[in-house]
Amino acid sequence: MRTRLFAALAWLVAAACAHAGPAPMGPDDARHLLARTGFGPTDAEVRRYAALTREQAVAELLQGTRTDAITPAPGWALDVGPLRAPRGESATVAERRAFQQQNIRQGLELRTWWVHEMLVTTSPLTERMTLFWHNHFVSSQQKVRFARLMYAQNVTLRAHALGNFAVLLRAASKEPAMLVYLDVAQSRRGQPNENFAREVMELFTLGEGHYTEQDVKEAARAFTGWSLDRETGRYLFRPGLHDYGTKTVLGRSGRLDGDAVLDAILAQPRVAEFVTAKLWREFVSADPDRAEAKRIAHVFRVRDYDIRAALRELLLCDAFWAAGNRGTLVKSPVEVVVGTLRQLELAPPPSVAFAVASAGMGQNLFSPPNVKGWPGGEAWINSNTLLARKQFLDRVARSDDAAPDAMSELRASPEALAQDAAADSAAAPARVAQSAAAPAGAADEDRARARRFAQRVDAGMRNLGFDAAQWVARQPGATPSAKMRAAQSLLLPLPPVTALPPAADADAAAFVRAALLDPAYQLK
Repeated sequence: MRTRLFAALAWLVAAACAHAGPAPMGPDDARHLLARTGFGPTDAEVRRYAALTREQAVAELLQGTRTDAITPAPGWALDVGPLRAPRGESATVAERRAFQQQNIRQGLELRTWWVHEMLVTTSPLTERMTLFWHNHFVSSQQKVRFARLMYAQNVTLRAHALGNFAVLLRAASKEPAMLVYLDVAQSRRGQPNENFAREVMELFTLGEGHYTEQDVKEAARAFTGWSLDRETGRYLFRPGLHDYGTKTVLGRSGRLDGDAVLDAILAQPRVAEFVTAKLWREFVSADPDRAEAKRIAHVFRVRDYDIRAALRELLLCDAFWAAGNRGTLVKSPVEVVVGTLRQLELAPPPSVAFAVASAGMGQNLFSPPNVKGWPGGEAWINSNTLLARKQFLDRVARSDDAAPDAMSELRASPEALAQDAAADSAAAPARVAQSAAAPAGAADEDRARARRFAQRVDAGMRNLGFDAAQWVARQPGATPSAKMRAAQSLLLPLPPVTALPPAADADAAAFVRAALLDPAYQLK
């Protein structure tokens, strides 16, 4: 009788647990998920996701993505008129200079626009993935020059950021910014340029060692004729420049054109493995688990390159949630800037200051250092960039103070930012961290413009108006000490490296500043 009673009770407990389903994941898991897939989660966001299971949370993130920005684009970005640049001996010095200044101004406006979109978007994951693809299908305004083409590429990357990789590959390959950056527009029958043919295999799809030099040469012939219409700024196929001869690429032969080459590439199982490994390093850890990454790549491939399907598997795998993988990835400069503003619940108007701050830390949007993009990871941190990070965070924490401007080292003239666009990631911080004065010998007009630019940067930081006491008061907890501990848990993925002021004794401003400046804050 007793045995039957225990058996009945056990059955009832099991049935109740099965009916209840998986338990909510709680605040620690919610914070980890949101920090990895967005920019600096707020307490409200963490609380909302903490009530969901892991599966529900990932589903909500993926269902809430966007295909367009909510921030209106600069007016010039929507221009459909001819692309005009001073060319030839007839172009005057004044015309060339005016064109350069226009490019600089529009480039700054474009950076300001995108940073603001990251701040106000309803889907941080969308912008994180757009940034990911920006560093995958790389092009740079320094070579492309026309900011309007860079904007168009950004729109394409966002539209397909969580769609289908095969569709994204084809669209990104025909973006005019890409055609200019990798010299496809200069390629023609008899004189094929191999730059794009090589990078589309090495950096975009297959990786080194998974194609031959002959594949590159043959593919370059196939891409001849891909160009842009300078009257509209759009992709244009020029049949008179195309090589219609027989080619063999990755084992596929025929009168292949560029689209046929992309089809041949996408038929390779290696593509799914290459992209999955890159997604793993972005969201999980620096060293992919080979067996698990291979499993996810298989799902990615059989789902016909559905990016959402791959990301869902990635975010639900055990490795993503493992304790050993938390607080192990270094935040990018954009994540530091945007994440700090979002996490501290600051809503500043569009300001070039934040784009400049990111550039000072080594990530100048729309100007990656080379075709391989920003290396990321520990490469984000060196003596110059770490100083720039701390100056930015200190300035945010003291944004109400009348103390000397801690951002002064990040002042930059438009000319300095233009130089930075051409600099590699190691030299970039030093280029941006110049004084606001224009170069020696510059005209008074240039020096005045540089001063005005520096003032805009400083004003953008001074007007943040962060009130640490009010922010801490909004955190959960019955006492001030409990609220500070909650603030620490929200800001830091790991225990602080340097002991923070005791919560019971510290004032809110000192406590928050110490947390922001702790090395653990640089991690996610």
